[in-house]
Amino acid sequence: MLKWLFVIAGVFGLIGVRVIEHQAFYDPFLQYFSSADKKAHFPEFEWTPLILSYIFRFLLNLLFSAVIIQALFQDRRWTVQGLALLAIVFIVTLPIYLYCIYTKFEIGYLFSFYMRRFVIQPLILLLIVPMFYYRKQFLDRK
Repeated sequence: MLKWLFVIAGVFGLIGVRVIEHQAFYDPFLQYFSSADKKAHFPEFEWTPLILSYIFRFLLNLLFSAVIIQALFQDRRWTVQGLALLAIVFIVTLPIYLYCIYTKFEIGYLFSFYMRRFVIQPLILLLIVPMFYYRKQFLDRK
């Protein structure tokens, strides 16, 4: 029972990060991408607060993801592996997304949009949980 309370708390934490994104994070691209208009005015921004905001948001998402993974699988090694996968994806996608910003999304609007999704949301968690569940099922059969 306690396990599921932690899973629910982690999920609500991730939802909470999304709900408060306009108030808690500096991201002028929230409005830009929510307009869904490829011809929208490219927003003015400052690099340092933008990068720090993305890192802060990633760390919050990482914390709630850790709660979910640990509660579901109760294996510290798996939790560390899951967090490492999340960190690797962030480390790879953040520079790509920052390059997209630097070039004012010349590489492509949709490509930039989806790179941003990987930076600001823990999408990889949706792959990690089934992967670890499958691993657990496989190990339990042995």
